[in-house]
Amino acid sequence: MVDVLLRLKRAVLFCEKYMLLKSKKEKIIKDLEGLVKESKSVVFVNFHGLKVSDETKLRRELRNAGVGYRVGRKTLLARALAGKAEGEIPELGGEVALAYSKDEIASPREIYNFQKAHKGVILSILGGIFEGKFISKDMMMELAMIPGREALLSKLAFLLQSPMQRLAIAVNEVAKGKV
Repeated sequence: MVDVLLRLKRAVLFCEKYMLLKSKKEKIIKDLEGLVKESKSVVFVNFHGLKVSDETKLRRELRNAGVGYRVGRKTLLARALAGKAEGEIPELGGEVALAYSKDEIASPREIYNFQKAHKGVILSILGGIFEGKFISKDMMMELAMIPGREALLSKLAFLLQSPMQRLAIAVNEVAKGKV
């Protein structure tokens, strides 16, 4: 009798520790739905095999860039994402996290930059949500490679400056020729 009670107590402790109650699951789903609704872009990230120290660095860098990062269970993510965007949800293999931001490009770019800066780190983009549509890994990688706003503005300034500079040189040469 004592043995049965001990087993029952262990089973209850196991359930309390590892299994989520329905109310807790509903709260997690609502939180995830809110994150997806408020964000302009969401990236699905596979972090299987990522060391705790690397994940801490990742979270710090994302936070500094204004990008949120949330780990979730795939089943709860699937429930939260159902009907939130057009198309089909990309294959979510491994352990999945969400990187989200109010900037359209920040979340994929920061994940991509972290991958590039930390070569030995196992981190991969699985897909995401952009402009209300589920998009593939390839499309999300293309978005991630778009330079930041400042870099694009400097390139535009250079492109605008170049013809004016050439015109000034040509006028200067013409003026030298007339003298």
